[in-house]
Amino acid sequence: MSEPNQMPDLSIHRRTFLARSGLSLGGAALSGLLARDGLAAVSAPTSLASDHYPGAVFPRHHAPKAKAVIFLCLAGGPSHLETFDPKPKLTELDGQEMPESVTAGQPIAQLQGKKLICLGPRTKFSRYGTCGAEVSDFFPKLGALADSYAIVRSMVTEQINHDPAHTFMNCGTALSGRPSMGAWVTYGLGSEADNLPGFVVMTSKLGRNPQPIAARQWHSGFLPGQFQGVEFATSGAPVHYVANPPGVTAAQQRDLIDTVAALERHRLTSLHDPDVATRIKQYELAFRMQTSVPTLADLSDETPETLALYGADPGTATVGTNCLMARRLVERGVRFVHVYASDWDHHSGIDGFMQEICPPTDTAAAGLLADLARRGMLDDTLMVIGGEFGRTPMGQGEGNKIGRDHHIKGFSMVLAGGGIKGGVTHGATDEFGYFAVADPVNVRDLHATMLHLLGIDPMRFTFPFMGLDAKLTGVEPAKVVKPILA
Repeated sequence: MSEPNQMPDLSIHRRTFLARSGLSLGGAALSGLLARDGLAAVSAPTSLASDHYPGAVFPRHHAPKAKAVIFLCLAGGPSHLETFDPKPKLTELDGQEMPESVTAGQPIAQLQGKKLICLGPRTKFSRYGTCGAEVSDFFPKLGALADSYAIVRSMVTEQINHDPAHTFMNCGTALSGRPSMGAWVTYGLGSEADNLPGFVVMTSKLGRNPQPIAARQWHSGFLPGQFQGVEFATSGAPVHYVANPPGVTAAQQRDLIDTVAALERHRLTSLHDPDVATRIKQYELAFRMQTSVPTLADLSDETPETLALYGADPGTATVGTNCLMARRLVERGVRFVHVYASDWDHHSGIDGFMQEICPPTDTAAAGLLADLARRGMLDDTLMVIGGEFGRTPMGQGEGNKIGRDHHIKGFSMVLAGGGIKGGVTHGATDEFGYFAVADPVNVRDLHATMLHLLGIDPMRFTFPFMGLDAKLTGVEPAKVVKPILA
């Protein structure tokens, strides 16, 4: 019961209000845009947190080389031994036992306790470009562009199973609930896109049971929620629940947005809750997205030659379509685009699966690299290609069902553009492709290098959390990989 002379609580929760109104915020978005542009007979929209966020690192710690990142994640763990790291010795030892001195005491996933047999690379390698980089015959189109990117053959990570390895690759720690690198980047730099999210995620699958990717891999963690990645679909509506429902008039939309704005501002004034401020900003973003997203997703303005360059199939969620969308997003000022191709977990049938998924991936990645270059965008767009780990030099299974297990002690990634030196091969694994033996690059070093290229000092870029100055690169030492910088 209420106390004597105490006023009853007449407040209405935001979700209750929206549920009872029967109207969508996406519909309100269109109303705001129509009113702003003089296309609806309603009053001018109320400004909702319209100030442009310049980023937490403003001015930048140093002059940036890159202003955006496109990360093509080959989820499941592509084999370095069939992509960018030839091993003649492993070919020579194919079918023989792996020396116990190599594997003794090492972490192994599904092959633990089993007989370990060497499995040579499943295709040949060829030399490309003036740099003479060796790239597998599964990737001839990327190979032809070898002078424009750096191959890092000495990547190492700390998690041997998929989900924690993705978490470590994305967040710099295996602990769930921490901010992803895309969230860190948009928090640090803001976005140049006023009508699109600063951090966008897209996924595709082909060929086999796809590697599951949890939405928390692009979460904002303890950073403000506005920096969380937004998943776009490349089939159907790109963003769910943005379109306004049928039968809603402009006047109704205008009334809804004004009322929601008033309620949220009142709540912000009384509670000083940063989540409320985030909601106001996201409402405004939703309003603007209602017209920008359909235009973004309409690929009819792309030439047939460009569609073929990527292997893009408009309206389908393929790696080619997603890579083309990534270019269009960065072109519009989006800061970080994460493209997941979820087909690379080859415990069995590696020969057939590689023959199936490599051609579209090769076309898409090479198409994106070439298209960025010809449009003058590669100079300030950092492109990264790789997975959460590599695959073992030992085979798993037998005959035509043979594959490779997870491997964390040495694998390859490719970086291009945004201050990266082309035609460089950095680091090396041993003759088996097991250990990174020259210039190892930890995932934290990858993050440090990315931040450095974006004009951010990775050691000074922090956020207060639980009494600590948290960093993307964590508490362990992380170095910028300077030999691959232009």
